[in-house]
Amino acid sequence: MLLTITVTASPPMPVARDLGFLLHKHPDRAQSSEVFGGTAHVLWPEADEARATAALLLDVDSAALQRSRGRRETPEGFALADHVNDRPYVASSLLAVALGKVFRTALAGRCDARPDLPGAALPLEVHVPSLASRGGADLVRRLFAPLGWDVEARAEPLDPQVPEWGESRVVDVHLRGTLRLAEALAQLYVLLPVLDDAKHYWVSADEVDKLVRAGGEWLPAHPDRELVMSRYLRHQRSLVRDAVARLDDVEGLPSPALVDDAPTPPATADEERPTPLAVLRREAVLGVLREVGAASVVDLGCGEGGLVRELLRDPRFTRVVGADVSARELEKASRRIGTDRLPDTVAARLQLLQTSATYRDERLAGVDAITLVEVVEHLDPPRLPALERSVFVHARPRTVVVTTPNAEHNVRYPTLAAGAFRHPDHRFEWTRAEFEAWASEVAERRGYVVVVRPVGQDDDEVGPPTQMAVFTRRETSEGAA
Repeated sequence: MLLTITVTASPPMPVARDLGFLLHKHPDRAQSSEVFGGTAHVLWPEADEARATAALLLDVDSAALQRSRGRRETPEGFALADHVNDRPYVASSLLAVALGKVFRTALAGRCDARPDLPGAALPLEVHVPSLASRGGADLVRRLFAPLGWDVEARAEPLDPQVPEWGESRVVDVHLRGTLRLAEALAQLYVLLPVLDDAKHYWVSADEVDKLVRAGGEWLPAHPDRELVMSRYLRHQRSLVRDAVARLDDVEGLPSPALVDDAPTPPATADEERPTPLAVLRREAVLGVLREVGAASVVDLGCGEGGLVRELLRDPRFTRVVGADVSARELEKASRRIGTDRLPDTVAARLQLLQTSATYRDERLAGVDAITLVEVVEHLDPPRLPALERSVFVHARPRTVVVTTPNAEHNVRYPTLAAGAFRHPDHRFEWTRAEFEAWASEVAERRGYVVVVRPVGQDDDEVGPPTQMAVFTRRETSEGAA
């Protein structure tokens, strides 16, 4: 199995050195690692100032692979099947696992020697000359094109000497795009086994954690997310439902069909699919904003703009500001909202700002309401006082709405390990008592009154999945500085 990653530069710059730092592999030497199913080699076919290519070559030991599976999986009457079958030699979950091990640090987006590099979008070319795809070249394009890749995919014939046999499921794939390397690796890690619709190992609840880690940034907005989740989790409905619930905290997902190419039995009256938590959260926040009569709203930490889009749909919100510290997230929000297609009257109500929730920004002052939807848990706890000052002292709106996960409810996610957070970027998750204590202290210090409300089904034992605090400014108090 072979996968190559190429970085080019114009004007010339030391891209070979940069790619080597990102992959934690030296361009001047080959490296080998033992992985499940064989040996993974990292080679550098080219590495100079203007262009560098790193190749991941997986040398599959099919005999060892078959021994690890056990004799029970060998078809009766064909003991040599696993030794002559081509499946181990086309890109599949074996290559994805090797990629995850060999490029583990790059996949995590970490580079201690050059911390500036992981956040940079690079002109990347990825070539997988032999990729298994149950769905052919069309499915490769469907899965990669929405992620920003220019996709060139060509299905290989079953037999070049017998063209009437048609095309095989093996596809020669070239991807070109400008992405962060960690982002590209995460997409390959998830989508290689999805395209093959097979995994060489047993799929358990741990796979949900892997999917959330690798797909949390891009999967929620993918148009074929239902197919991706179903295939990645080997069509296990319970795991897919849990993945939906976990990714739901990242972005609103419509309820998936759970399978991609098999008919799904219609839901009975007793099996109505629940409304995604992110949708319930947006509805709750919108309800509060309408209730208090807010006309100007800042969604601080707006991410990809889900709430901003809903605000723009309601003309009572005459000024809508989407604010985020990440320029990349604001670009996503712009695309999702369709800013280039908005009518002039709607576009005049919208503003997208790059700013931090923890720094004073005069552009946020004077609005009726500020929302912080699933934002506070992404901050390190020592930064919370800075957020408190920037929002409740400097901006000082009439209303502040804060939502955050309820840590007690995590036991209702069957694949979430005890003590683990719902998303890998969360720095903490509060219990109901902890959230109410923080909200009450902030309100008391800053001249607000606060009410805490549940969002989602309020479980009798562990409370709701999301908790929401609504702060209302006391008009007679200026708040402490």
